[in-house]
Amino acid sequence: MKGKGEASAAGHPMAHKAAADELSAGQKLEEDDQVVNPWTVTAKEGGKIDYDKLIDKFGCQRLDEKLIDRIQRLTGRTPHVFLRRGVFFAHRDLNEILDAYEKGEKFYLYTGRGPSSEALHLGHLVPFMFTKYLQDAFKVPLVIQLTDDEKCMWKNISVEESQRLARENAKDIIACGFDVTRTFIFSDFDYVGGEFYKNMVRIAKCVTYNKVVGIFGFSGEDHIGKISFPPVQAAPSFPNSFPHLFKDRKDLRCLIPCAIDQDPYFRMTRDVAPRLGHHKPALIESSFFPSLQGESGKMSASDPNSAIYVTDTRSSIKKKINKYAFSGGQDSIEKHRELGANLEVDIPFKYLCFFLDDDEELEDIRQKYGNGEMLTGEVKMKLTQVLTEIVERHRVARAAVTDEMVDAFMAVRPLPNMFD
Repeated sequence: MKGKGEASAAGHPMAHKAAADELSAGQKLEEDDQVVNPWTVTAKEGGKIDYDKLIDKFGCQRLDEKLIDRIQRLTGRTPHVFLRRGVFFAHRDLNEILDAYEKGEKFYLYTGRGPSSEALHLGHLVPFMFTKYLQDAFKVPLVIQLTDDEKCMWKNISVEESQRLARENAKDIIACGFDVTRTFIFSDFDYVGGEFYKNMVRIAKCVTYNKVVGIFGFSGEDHIGKISFPPVQAAPSFPNSFPHLFKDRKDLRCLIPCAIDQDPYFRMTRDVAPRLGHHKPALIESSFFPSLQGESGKMSASDPNSAIYVTDTRSSIKKKINKYAFSGGQDSIEKHRELGANLEVDIPFKYLCFFLDDDEELEDIRQKYGNGEMLTGEVKMKLTQVLTEIVERHRVARAAVTDEMVDAFMAVRPLPNMFD
């Protein structure tokens, strides 16, 4: 269902007004009880992020069963566990992407990673695991942006270190199993120029200083690099930013899988797109993967005990889950048998909702743990098994990624099997 007053055609005379309405609907990102923007995700006093409020504030739509069923029908594939479980829960214009696809029109995928750490945690893998499913299901090309410039500006990291981390992160991304014949990975420091830079300038000319401050909350103390960055993240939404892939096409639609904290970038982009003759990029947006200590926001890279990393050993994973994973179980076995676990706050169960693929087994755990028949220790043991298998499988795949493979994915070249 379209948002109020939103036009479906990029060139429609009402498209700009609708986009401006969409943009202003989410300009105030900070509420008394939660802060959600591309750099900060917190809930007041350890509370949970209110995703319904985010949908209302940002002006996106809830991803419902009708859309999920339609994806299954169009692709002939069982919906990904992240769709079935509501991990990806909101969207912008996904229905229009599916309308076009059903008519035989193709689209491309765009997602990214800000390389601020050498080791990724499981939350970092979520968008890439889902993007691989989309690429395989729809058989479409994918561009992955490594915003090494952004992390250099927001973190105390040198240009050279940001570039090194980008290549290290690329190895973890490649290890998720992407098809090199359909995937182009690029770092901003290496790729920005030519048509990409021209689009950045076009975008920048459409966005006033007051508007970018309103969207992102920049202050007079922020350096100008931060204020100038949003067009860099916006430009991959337009296909002619990649002339080696799409030549000068403007008709090709873009679908962006991302966490909902990235939405401000693309509200801005969607506001600009019709003025530059492009389709608005569509989005499919996820909730946040919770910290081991509780569901109050994203995990913190500065606290290694808040997350499971792809470099963690079997014993480290077990220790973190047993010691740090917040439990919704009761204080004593007797009380737990009587009352059962509070599944709304139990992190081990929430992690299983992300990564235990078997729906029947998850439902069995839900029932038994919720009524006290199953103990917290048993659930943590199951989670340890599931996450250890994922991390060890990823470690093997990552070890097989060579520098030559990274060069192949990042080479500026045509993709021969883009739409086959």
